[in-house]
Amino acid sequence: MHGIPRKAPTQEELDDSSLKAAKLRDLQSQLLHFHHNKIYTEEAIQISAKLLESNPEHYTAWNYRKLAVQHLLNRHHENQLDSQSPQSILDDELILVENALKTNFKAYGAWHHRKWVLSKGHSSSDRELRLLGKFQKLDSRNFHAWNYRRFITELKKIPDEDELQYTTDMIYDNFSNYSAWHNRSMLLSKLLEKSAKGYEKRENVLSEEFEFVRNALFTDPDDQSGWFYHSWLLGQTLKREPLLISSSPPHGSNLSLSIDKPDRERTFPLILYFSEAVEGVSSSTVNVEYFYDGGDGLIWYPLSANKLGFSQAWLTYIEYPLDTLESFDVKVTIAQFPGIISSNGMPCSRSCYIYFTASVCSNNQEKSEVQTTHKISWNEENFKPHSTHPEDANLLASLCKLDIAKENNPTTPMLCMETISNEIACSRELLSSSNCKIGKLTLARLLVAHNTLITYGCMDSGTEAHYEEILALYHDLMKMDPAHIGYYEDEYSLVLMKQLTSNTESLLKLCGKYQELSSPSISSYTSVRLKVLSLSRVSCLEHLLWVQMLDLSHNKLRSIEGLEALQQLSCLKLSNNRLSSFTALEPLKMLNSLQVLDVSYNEIGAHSIDTRRYMCSSPLNSATGFGWQLKRFTDEDADLKRFWDAYLLFRDLNLVQLDIVGNAVVDERLKAFLIKLMSALKWFDGESCH
Repeated sequence: MHGIPRKAPTQEELDDSSLKAAKLRDLQSQLLHFHHNKIYTEEAIQISAKLLESNPEHYTAWNYRKLAVQHLLNRHHENQLDSQSPQSILDDELILVENALKTNFKAYGAWHHRKWVLSKGHSSSDRELRLLGKFQKLDSRNFHAWNYRRFITELKKIPDEDELQYTTDMIYDNFSNYSAWHNRSMLLSKLLEKSAKGYEKRENVLSEEFEFVRNALFTDPDDQSGWFYHSWLLGQTLKREPLLISSSPPHGSNLSLSIDKPDRERTFPLILYFSEAVEGVSSSTVNVEYFYDGGDGLIWYPLSANKLGFSQAWLTYIEYPLDTLESFDVKVTIAQFPGIISSNGMPCSRSCYIYFTASVCSNNQEKSEVQTTHKISWNEENFKPHSTHPEDANLLASLCKLDIAKENNPTTPMLCMETISNEIACSRELLSSSNCKIGKLTLARLLVAHNTLITYGCMDSGTEAHYEEILALYHDLMKMDPAHIGYYEDEYSLVLMKQLTSNTESLLKLCGKYQELSSPSISSYTSVRLKVLSLSRVSCLEHLLWVQMLDLSHNKLRSIEGLEALQQLSCLKLSNNRLSSFTALEPLKMLNSLQVLDVSYNEIGAHSIDTRRYMCSSPLNSATGFGWQLKRFTDEDADLKRFWDAYLLFRDLNLVQLDIVGNAVVDERLKAFLIKLMSALKWFDGESCH
């Protein structure tokens, strides 16, 4: 049992264990002999039964039993076996499984074997339900029994409504029954999906379920089973159709393109940013129209995708003409045809579109060269913050413009909003008498959900966003539950980023223009400073797709996943964070415009065992298929083998300025290696490379 310390066995117990092990080894040796030689005699079958009754976890023995039973059934079918009927053969197997389960009620192999026997169609499912009733009286939370119950009810075609009532009875008997709550969620999902009678109105059903689980939460706030079901209900309440919430270039903007680029680089990035992770973004579901090309052959790439390929941000590159200086219009229609689906299965069915204009012009080549040869100092006096002046506010609004045209604007059902508001009030009431950490976490999630519904439904009529309360809750949780501080820090960062970027007024305080006072010939950058905020992750970047210079220094960043969406980014400062390897900087490889990078004073190379460094295959393994450009390195260059992860990162970056001082991995060999690798590099750790 969990939490009970083990006692040292006595000598008598050790002798008994040794004797039992010897008998098991003998039985196992005989069974393997029978199995390899396909011997299915009565004696062999009895020996396998003795082994399984003593050790129900012996998977090979269960597989042998299946082969033996099938052999007997085949012989009976061929009229070669008269002593046993198929029914008696299968009944013997069910008795064996019962005996095995008495030894170990949680033996996977025994439960799977029982399913296999019933699939033969000669056994009574009514008898199985009665047997399950006995088992579940002994252990009402055993998930094997509940899983088997789902199998039997489907086999017997028992209505989901009846089984839902059964979970109600089991929960009333013991509200700490995790398995009953889980089974309830599965049954309710099916009933809602098929809109069964009495379950047509989703919001009403969820509201009633919130009230049902609340009884358990108020009875024992420290019991987690009801909270897990409450969390599932919250997820169901927030199931909404995914929406396009921003783009780069933004809707209604004027984009300036350079004709001085090499032919192979005459493309510009197009970013689509959705309200949640989606899949299915392709030329079949997104139509790009402009005079140069119909956009049918565009390839869309997910940025920071999960293992299943779902992503909030999607990227493609649009080629522009080489022989004209005229401007041209671009229209992007999203969800023109079905196919875009969120990770929770909701389709994007509301078609929307964005317009922008692109102008091709010739830049001053000399000025461009000056821009890349002067050092960026990041000095405070070079930043000119935006003011609340209407001119600056209008500029920012145009950069992150979100008035994307939609054929049908979504709305948040009022009952849904009322349900969440009611749960917030109940959670506050509960926490007034119980300092429950999972209650605090649930309240934080409810408040985030409330903000999400406000955003989704565009309900701006005086509805308050609870950012400060959410941040305070996560701050308390970091103190109460230090074992999970990493999770709380990430959630805190997500909420803080949302608060800072959710409206023009708060975002203006972070924005400005950067201009090197010592080098007025260098063009200014539109910049955002998010430093000294204790951020452990970056998120909510839909309003920052236009940023050219970003300062994320003096935070707690362990990952920069998500920055790939900032395709306009030229200068990035990540100094004084917790980045532990060059592999953590992989997202930078997607930023074609990046020229200035500062990762000084991080933890790169500081950890003796850095698992992140080995999440990708070493390029020294020829199976990886990397196209190495080794001619610039000698075959005996040990540095190439030593710094392979740095090579994989920096070979794809076109940096002119790099700062890595203050990391444990940095030494003269690495500096020389990187200078040799990056021919465009002009400044390294504050010093000229030439």
